[in-house]
Amino acid sequence: MIDAMGIGLIMPVMPNLITEVQDGSLAQAAVWGGVLSTVFAVMQFLFSPVLGSLSDAVGRRPVLLVSLFVMALDYLIMAVAGTMWLLLLGRVLGGVTAATHSTAGAYIADISPPEKKAANFGLLGAAFGAGFVLGPLIGGLLGELGTRAPFYAAALLVLANFALGWFVMGETVREDNRRPFDWRRANPFGAFRAVGRIPGIKPLLWVYFLYSVAIYVYPAIWSFFTLERFGWQPQVIGVSLAVYGVSMALVQGWLLRYTVIWAGERQTVIWGQVFDFVAFGILAFISNGTLAMLLIPVSALGAVVQPALQGMMAQAVEDNQQGELQGVLTAVNALAMILSPLMMTAVFARFTGEGATLYLPGAPFLLALLLMAIGCVVFLRSRSSVT
Repeated sequence: MIDAMGIGLIMPVMPNLITEVQDGSLAQAAVWGGVLSTVFAVMQFLFSPVLGSLSDAVGRRPVLLVSLFVMALDYLIMAVAGTMWLLLLGRVLGGVTAATHSTAGAYIADISPPEKKAANFGLLGAAFGAGFVLGPLIGGLLGELGTRAPFYAAALLVLANFALGWFVMGETVREDNRRPFDWRRANPFGAFRAVGRIPGIKPLLWVYFLYSVAIYVYPAIWSFFTLERFGWQPQVIGVSLAVYGVSMALVQGWLLRYTVIWAGERQTVIWGQVFDFVAFGILAFISNGTLAMLLIPVSALGAVVQPALQGMMAQAVEDNQQGELQGVLTAVNALAMILSPLMMTAVFARFTGEGATLYLPGAPFLLALLLMAIGCVVFLRSRSSVT
């Protein structure tokens, strides 16, 4: 949660910071903002399997602690940056250190019995969601003190996280679940091949990828969609995002553990996708902003899918491959973060711009529904031994 708060703290002031550093217009700042976001996601994609495999070899604790220390330095660099190249360096370091989500996931897998893996992955997602709700709220308040203040606050938060890890976190990698580091498996493409060869994993990876691309429709176009369709102003958009974050945290942190016990991971994935189908189908054509706000908690019910899939795959791999698997899943998420905004914003522009043959601001949700439907078919045809 502290990690996510550190990331969320800087979001409200990034446009002003970029404008201040480059001494340009807001439109130019938006272009640079896209470049910085893409660089962050690319570095996360490249380094997630590396750090995941490294944690299988040297342990979760040193990988997490070193990355937290470097992340604190990253925020300090961005706090004092006077050029775009320093901001770019900060996003490179940020993407590398954010790749430790894979190590955190492996730590959760290490300490969880098989029947509780999915529920505990949900707790991890809930903590991250809660951090993303609190971070921007606090960052917006700190932004009143200046564009640099949230970066110093983020650095302090990460250092507090480092101290927490130093004094509280034990090591979970032992000799019986340690695996030597191998560059051929640590690069993202080698890791995909190695994990994909495990029986039953490859179709689940495809489902996870398609679901991730589809679900990123929300951060990709929500602000543009709600402004265009309902005329929502930033305050209302912020409230809607906070409602979604809180709803998602409740679903992953509380509801998921009961649905897994009641229905099992496989049925949980199926029902979660059903709720997403309903939400996407309604949002594609809805014209009432009040109904859209009321629909948000329903759409958050689909948040059970990713941790349930994560739990299924964690049960299918050996104990000494947990870091490698979580590295691959984090890389898949990063790849979705690169592709989804490009696809969803292009579809939004095509159906709302001048000369559009059909005016349909919700068209990206139809694309997301199609991608998720393909993933659902792959999932139903899969023959995973994990239920």
